[in-house]
Amino acid sequence: MTAWTTDELERIAAADELDVAPRRGDGTLREPTTIWVVRDGDDLFVRSYRGDGGAWYRTARASHTGRVSAGGVTKDVTFAEEADPAVNDRLDAAYHGKYGRYSDYVAPMVAAPARASTLRLLPR
Repeated sequence: MTAWTTDELERIAAADELDVAPRRGDGTLREPTTIWVVRDGDDLFVRSYRGDGGAWYRTARASHTGRVSAGGVTKDVTFAEEADPAVNDRLDAAYHGKYGRYSDYVAPMVAAPARASTLRLLPR
């Protein structure tokens, strides 16, 4: 498995927003959707603001592959589902810490529907 480099982790984690473009069933990339990204150790995570109602999220779950861009880094990724409740608790804290100034938007990102849509980004 490929790992993120320290530079990639730092640059993506420092970016306020990430563009995510999951692959469709025909192999083409969806138009990028701008979302938030947080770091936990050597891993990067995203969630769907709309939970499983997010179109980008449904495509990512179906294909498990796509491309992300943030902080000057563009990388093909695998979207891995994250079921560990301890990770979700840490991610909630990361969302509050990084995006707390957007309090109206953080609350849905740490609510049950968004938590259930947590995906780990694995570089390909």
